[in-house]
Amino acid sequence: MDMKELILEIAKALVDNPEEIKVHEVDGERTSIIELRVAQTDFGKIIGKKGRTAKSIRTILSAASAKNDKHCILEIVE
Repeated sequence: MDMKELILEIAKALVDNPEEIKVHEVDGERTSIIELRVAQTDFGKIIGKKGRTAKSIRTILSAASAKNDKHCILEIVE
């Protein structure tokens, strides 16, 4: 599974407006930056209390990208 698709599937499960999710990947040689945009009303659901949900998503992304021998960074954009 592609890291972009992984983030998309996780975000769809968390938000109320999955049609407004946008995931953009900036691919580098050893590092990829994945930008996640959601509806303003769903922003809190992605971040979670004290950032716990966002941290969990980043942990999953890090573990999955380690298999591909690549480092991925998740940026949640307003």
